[in-house]
Amino acid sequence: MAETITIARPYAQAAFLYADSRQALGAWSEMLELLAAIAADPAIRGLIDSPRLTEAQRADLFIDIGGEHLDDKGRNFIRLLAENRRLKLLPEIAALYEIQRREAEKTVRAELVSAFPVSDAHKSSVIEALKKRLGREIELDCSIDSGLLGGAIIRAGDLVIDGSVRGKLERLGGTLNY
Repeated sequence: MAETITIARPYAQAAFLYADSRQALGAWSEMLELLAAIAADPAIRGLIDSPRLTEAQRADLFIDIGGEHLDDKGRNFIRLLAENRRLKLLPEIAALYEIQRREAEKTVRAELVSAFPVSDAHKSSVIEALKKRLGREIELDCSIDSGLLGGAIIRAGDLVIDGSVRGKLERLGGTLNY
C-alpha cells in the first residue's frame, strides 16, 4: 500500500500546484473525485489491465466517461497518467490531493455517526465545537448507525470522540474485566 501512495504523491502534488496556481482547487477536487470513481469501478479496472487496449485508448475511455466534467488540463492529466500506466492510482491521487487542499484551505472533514437522525441545530453545535477545538473550518458528513444504540461518534482527522452507548458499555466492560 505504501508503494502506491509513494507513486501517487508526485501526481497529486502536481495537480495541487497547478490547481492552486489557477485558483481552481474546488474544480480540480471535483474532477479528481470523478476520475477516482471511474478508476475504482470494477469494469473499468478490468479494462485498465486489459492488454487489448493501448494507453491512448485507456485515456480516451476516461476522457469519454468524464465528458464535459474534464477541462483541457484534466484531459492532459489523464493522458499523462495513461502514458505512465498510472490510471489505477487515481483514487490515491484524489485522496492525497484532498489532504493538500484541506491543509491549504485550513479545513477538516469530520464525520458524525449517530444512532438516530441529527437535527440541524445539533449539527451546527458540533461544527462550532470542532471549529473551536481544531482551529479550522469544518466540513461535516453525517450518517446513521443503529448499532450504536444511542449517542454518537465523531471523527475528525486523528481525533475520535466516542459518545455512543455501545462505546460506553464497551469501556465499562473493559473496566470491570480489569
